[in-house]
Amino acid sequence: MSETKDVVIVGGGPTGLWLSCELANAGIPVTVLERRTERTNQSRALTLHGRTLEVFALRGFADRIMQHGVPIPTGHYATLDSRLNFGFIDTRFPFTLFIPQEKTEELLEEYAISLGVDVRRDYNVTQVLAVDGGAEVRGTSPSGDFALAARYLVGTDGARSIVRDAAEIEFPGYEGDSTFILGDVVLGAPLPAPVISMVNPNGCMMIAPLGDGKHHRIVLLDPDNRGVSKTSELTLDELATSAAKIAGADFAPSAPIWLSRFNNETRLATAYRSGPYFLAGDAAHIHMPAGGQGMNVGIQDAMNLGWKLAAVIKGEAPTELLDSYQAERRPVGQQLHDNTLAQTSLMTAFDPAGQALRKTMNRIVAMPEVNQQLALELSAFGVRYPTPLLGGEAGDSDEPIVGGRIGDCALRNEDGSETTLYALLGNGRWLHLQLSGDATAPLPDWLPRESVTFAKATQGDKDSTALAGIAAIVIRPDGHVASAIAG
Repeated sequence: MSETKDVVIVGGGPTGLWLSCELANAGIPVTVLERRTERTNQSRALTLHGRTLEVFALRGFADRIMQHGVPIPTGHYATLDSRLNFGFIDTRFPFTLFIPQEKTEELLEEYAISLGVDVRRDYNVTQVLAVDGGAEVRGTSPSGDFALAARYLVGTDGARSIVRDAAEIEFPGYEGDSTFILGDVVLGAPLPAPVISMVNPNGCMMIAPLGDGKHHRIVLLDPDNRGVSKTSELTLDELATSAAKIAGADFAPSAPIWLSRFNNETRLATAYRSGPYFLAGDAAHIHMPAGGQGMNVGIQDAMNLGWKLAAVIKGEAPTELLDSYQAERRPVGQQLHDNTLAQTSLMTAFDPAGQALRKTMNRIVAMPEVNQQLALELSAFGVRYPTPLLGGEAGDSDEPIVGGRIGDCALRNEDGSETTLYALLGNGRWLHLQLSGDATAPLPDWLPRESVTFAKATQGDKDSTALAGIAAIVIRPDGHVASAIAG
């Protein structure tokens, strides 16, 4: 006999762990199956964008992460000299945070376990079957073969996802034609700036601090070696030689803690859901890590899916709500697919025509309106969900704020006490916030009123524009605005 669960998540990286946290916060028992026996000891993804930090802040988790990272006030598009500026965004987090993925995973797993998530390591899923409208996973574990039945099965199990294969979801895309190399090393010579990036006829390269005060990451593409297999062994000497050739200076890298190759393979799943199966993170989209977006988009996938699964399981929403996961998140995956391919083209433009194109793009990206648009796209602050959820009045509004994320701000309750907008969303429920008189904003007609936090307050932070001109607002559990009434 197999155990039966409401939700089983295959894959215990950042995406799977955050999804488990969101479900557990809503009171849904969840099991995470991870084939690795230990957390990754490689820094891997380094960048947490500001919108991901907002997602964490919505559940009171951001401060734990912030203690271990290094804020970087600007970002990049295709390593162009014109940096992306996040300072115009109304947010507590107008920056990217450099933090090794190993630390992010450690903190997320600790948080998940504290919430009661059943995290099972050394559980290798070898078979996925459709059973009774749900799914069953089978595999091997330290105690022998196992079987788990699930009402819903989520694949956060990476590019070679067994859940995606079982769901018969296609994963078309671009095989890739360029192999990059990466090294987390100690530098023997100082950098001319905290973060450097360059593209010239000798190749492209970025060097950034890991955040531990000791190591830096070097990522580069040497045109002479772009066709080398990503499985070929990488040596420190090759990294150092290529870096010196591109930079025209020797930064004397040594003591590597990770050396690796990767290519620009780019794929997007044709669907994010098939019956009881869902995909999130790398199981749904892989790409060149240009702009540090991948892990962030995966965590935001998880946030979108988590509250919807919880609402359906608890009987607070019709099952059709789950279809909105794909409707809302796959367009984000398509945008990710397109912008990383575009960036790769610019980053590998080594010939005179390509260098001329980069000069032109540097001038264009320096234009404030273009810079802001790209900053919003890469950081995900610009993600909007324009369609209402399952009809009803929520979402049917001319207010430009509807569909977008809402930034945190200070609030003053009727009794004079102080709180914050995100504190009111911390329980993972919908929020109806009344800011002026008796104004009310519409809720979805299917949403039980007991699933909504009703609050009345005034904005206490006059520097924030988050609620400017709003008399009443309804905010979804993921921090996106469902409806608003002007005041």
